Order: sequence, then structure tokens, then C-alpha cells
Amino acid sequence: MLRSVLAVIGALCLLVFSQLAPAAIENSRVADKAPASVLFLNPGFSDEPFWVGYSAFMQAAADDLGMQLQIIYAERNQQNLLEQLGTLLASGKQPDYLLFVNERSTAPEILRLFEHSPTKLFSLNSTLTADQQQFVGGSRQRYPNWIGSLVANDEEAGYWMAKALIAKLNGRAGSLLGFTGTRDTPAATLREEGLHLALLEHPEVKLEQLLYGEWSRQRAYTQAQLMLQRYPDVQLIWSANDEMAFGAMQAAQEMSKQPGKDIFFSALNNSEEVLQARIDDKLCVLVGGHFTLGGWALVMLHDYHAGLDFAERGGKDRVDQVFTLLDKDQAKRLMRRLKTPGYALDFRQFSAIYRPQMKDYRFSIQPLLQ
Repeated sequence: MLRSVLAVIGALCLLVFSQLAPAAIENSRVADKAPASVLFLNPGFSDEPFWVGYSAFMQAAADDLGMQLQIIYAERNQQNLLEQLGTLLASGKQPDYLLFVNERSTAPEILRLFEHSPTKLFSLNSTLTADQQQFVGGSRQRYPNWIGSLVANDEEAGYWMAKALIAKLNGRAGSLLGFTGTRDTPAATLREEGLHLALLEHPEVKLEQLLYGEWSRQRAYTQAQLMLQRYPDVQLIWSANDEMAFGAMQAAQEMSKQPGKDIFFSALNNSEEVLQARIDDKLCVLVGGHFTLGGWALVMLHDYHAGLDFAERGGKDRVDQVFTLLDKDQAKRLMRRLKTPGYALDFRQFSAIYRPQMKDYRFSIQPLLQ
């Protein structure tokens, strides 16, 4: 009898060990290596709501994953950023990983600067364009230390915003003003392409003008003052971010046009101000989610640093569907999560180190909408 009981206990112990062993082995990978040091070249201003929130999500991921994160803000001055990188290279104190954004087409110069550096490079948010890659190659090609990229579904975001905005006309003919970012930022270009795809499907809607608001509320406000006088019957305003939407909205309100009634606005981002505007119906269309990209990139680099190449779990160059259309209830839920310490997330749950059976990361904003 005793032998039978001991045999059962032994079998159970073996079963439990077989289930835990892979995770224990993977966890040992993390313990055996020094924490990864990461430098993020943030292209925005250090007081710019979107980029500050973007960095905060990254910091929460770094804290959970035991990574050392440093952030340098370009303050929208790419030349200043490149000079700081030159100083970093001269110092000899280089991070394990460098995260960069192809803002104002600076990516090829960043790759050139770090060509002989041991630092691994990863492009984020806006990667190299097809034209740029014709000259410098893709990741892990001419520059083998450029190991990959992660960008959002920007074209879909632009398309979804336009389709939802046009739906407000209920099939009637109408006209639209568009506000996009900068000419040489791939994310802006892709969102514009999404807008044009939607307009091709709706010939009854006329694009009066597409303006380069350069992501700026003040610039879009000044432009909208002129454009709304030139096109007083415009019913729809499409904006590639929230700041430009608010600038155009201010100009419309000063002309006694009521948002959500006389004129309809779309926007993209996740600031508390823009989420509240969606809740209050000042915005009838809101797309959000790409502020999570930096955090998800750290998950990928965390695994890579431990020897698990993210290229084997969805590819080295990812376009993830982090954008989604946010209704009023989702905007409320997201606002609550953004105010919760650590976003009420344990980033280890997204890592292949702790989920060795995972075949694809499939990053999205959904964990923050639950």
C-alpha cells in the first residue's frame, strides 16, 4: 500500500516538474545575464503629452522586465539629437540597445553613426521607408546591428478615421479638410494614404485641401482659420493626431461652429484631453493605441537579450495592429487604466521568456481596454 502511495506521489511530482521545468529554464536565462541597457531617442518635446505618455509606458515595461532605460528627448530638433549621439559615441559608454524613430528621415544617418558600434539598433514607430531601404538595405542586411523594427498599422488608422468620419454624412455629399503631420515622417504618410483610400470609396466626399500641420495645435489653428473661411461649408475635419484636431476645433468654435453638430472631427492619440473629448462627443471619431509601441518593443528586446530572437515569433520587422477605433465606453476604460500605477499590467505576461510556448507576440491595445 505504501509503495502504491509513494508511486502516485512520485508520478505527480514528475508531472508538476515537467510543467514547470521549461519556465524555470527560461527564467534562468534572465538571471544569467546582466540587465539590458536601452536608450530611447524620443523625437518629441519633453513636455509633449503624447511622447511623455509614450515614454511612461516604456518605463513601466522596463521596470517589470528588469531593464535599464534611458530616454533622450530630441525636443523636435533632429540636428541636436544627432549631435548628442556623436557625443555618446565619443564617450565610449554605449547601451546594449538603441531605439530610434525615423522622424524627419534621420534613420539612415543614425544607422551610419552606429555602423561599427556593438550597440544593437531597433527602429520604432516610424521605420525606414521603402526608398530609404533601397539605399541602405533592410534590417540585418548592410547594417547587421540594426536588428528589427516595430510600427503600428498607420494606414489602417487613417482609413478607419476617414470611413467613420464620412459615415456621419449618412450617404450625403460633403467636403473634408485634412491635417497631417510632416512631409518626411513615414507614419504621417501612411495615415494620409489611408485617408485617400477611404476617399476613393466615397467620391461623393470632396477633399478640399490636405494641410501639413506638423503635429502642432497652434499651426493647425492658424491654418484652419484661413481654410474655414475659404471653405465655409466643410462638414468634416480629419486630423492625423489630437493636437492638430484641437487647433482646428478652436478655429471652428470661434466661427460659431459646434463640434459634433455643425462640423465633425476625427483625431488620433490617447491624451486625457482627447479621451475626454471623445466621451463628450466633441470628437465623433477617435483612434488610439500606438503609445504602447515602445513598451512592446522592450518586451521583444528583453527576450532577444536572453537569447530568444523575436524574429522567430512573428518576424524581425513587425506591423502590429495596436491602433483601434475607440468608442465612448472604451475611452472611459482607457482613461482609467492610464491613471492606474503601472497600468495594472505585468509586462512579463507578454514575454516569450515566461511563455515559452508562444508562437507570435500579437501586440495590441486590448489589454488596456479590459
